Amino acid sequence: MSNTSSVHNVFDLPPLPSYRLAPLPPLFPPIPDKLATLLLPIIAYWGLSMFFHWIDTKDYFPQYRLHTPAEVMKRNKVSRWEVVRDVIIQQMVQTFVGILLGMTEPDDFIGKESYDIAVWARRIRLGQRAIPALLSVVGINAHGVAIKLAASSPNFANAINGGKHTFLSTSFVDNGMKREGPAFADWELTFASFLYHYFVPAIQYLIAILVVDTWQYFLHRAMHMNKWLYTTFHSRHHRLYVPYAYGALYNHPFEGFLLDTLGASIAYKVAGMSTRQGMWFFTGSTFKTVDDHCGYALPFDPLQRLTSNNAGYHDVHHQSWGIKTNFSQPFFTFWDRALGTVWTGGDVSARYEKAKLAAQKAVDMDLSQKNTVTHSDPAESASQPLHPYEEDIKTATDLFCIPESAQQPSATAGKAEYQAAGSRQQILDDKKSGGPNVLREEASEEQDARGMLRRSPRKRAKSSSKETLAGLRERVSGAGGMHRGAAIIGVDKGR
Repeated sequence: MSNTSSVHNVFDLPPLPSYRLAPLPPLFPPIPDKLATLLLPIIAYWGLSMFFHWIDTKDYFPQYRLHTPAEVMKRNKVSRWEVVRDVIIQQMVQTFVGILLGMTEPDDFIGKESYDIAVWARRIRLGQRAIPALLSVVGINAHGVAIKLAASSPNFANAINGGKHTFLSTSFVDNGMKREGPAFADWELTFASFLYHYFVPAIQYLIAILVVDTWQYFLHRAMHMNKWLYTTFHSRHHRLYVPYAYGALYNHPFEGFLLDTLGASIAYKVAGMSTRQGMWFFTGSTFKTVDDHCGYALPFDPLQRLTSNNAGYHDVHHQSWGIKTNFSQPFFTFWDRALGTVWTGGDVSARYEKAKLAAQKAVDMDLSQKNTVTHSDPAESASQPLHPYEEDIKTATDLFCIPESAQQPSATAGKAEYQAAGSRQQILDDKKSGGPNVLREEASEEQDARGMLRRSPRKRAKSSSKETLAGLRERVSGAGGMHRGAAIIGVDKGR
């Protein structure tokens, strides 16, 4: 396929070069790019998952664990085999949808790059023609300025004078006849090349990220706010109270299709990506999803440093007291913050630490604010408006059927109380997965932890105490971390 004639037009713009198209060679010969787009996310999923599983089994980096191995065994309500089975089912659905999506995409070609760069260079030339009018608005004579700059900066002078690069010319063939016409300046082609190769793809990736974050936030939030949706579909994912890497896509098949597969496909289409761009977008999204469920707060993990939506942030969402908060996934947290669904109970590091304290060790906290798990300020609980949790206390009727101490852990006052009430009500609604027993177990463990605190010769941890996650495992390594519970940071009393 070719375009052998250059184009010249009435706007006296430089001509566009001819081009000849050829099929784009596969990135990983002999595997076609469309097939690689299906395979790479699956390879990325299991590759990164097995890395985290390996450091789990070898007990590497225990100081950065969010939970102990004992918590994984004790608190999760689903076997690892069931997790693997359902993940494979979702990836089969994902592959089928990917095949259909690939059938709607044209084949990729090369050979048109110079032409496309020249199109952008023309747009830059047209943009220069608006400069004199814009400068005149603020009283600047573009022609006069161009005359003064002509000797020292001819390209700049010509640009502000409306893109009149009269000293640049080129010859071209039009309908078999050789002609002379204007040419592009070197800086125009360089800038156009930057736009074509870097700026436009970056905007496409940003659009795709915004679309998938928006899609997943509102559907994920709906899964929690609607009792039927939660108990029918989403509760399966929350059988993992202590997430681990290869449980990232453990979902009901319909939810997996709707939330993950369809959302990423829509983002890809809206952003107008090529097949190869989609390959990296789908693979990168998979890496991020696995990393958010890995159960480690690794200081050297770049995916956990790019945004505050990381393993620690999402882990709060998997706890019985935070299940109706921190809905954002997989990239940024702006929707949580804009719509008031971010966890407001403060730094929860103390809750994790007190769980290990219940297994013999007292807390000695010295946590710096930059290393907190949730980036949450305890003062937000009292200062932030209740929306969208204002109805949760009213609708959480089952919470008050029996005394609080017998069925649920304590909660801090303010907005966090409403968040916790809605979260715990949702746990109670999930009777199929033993939700009521989960809260009873945590309440019992919290009482045990408080008893140990009262017997401990050390002082109680205060809300201003700071403790790096790197120190949590080290101080309780001998205890095994078999007990879970304790209050949210700075909260040692009931509502």
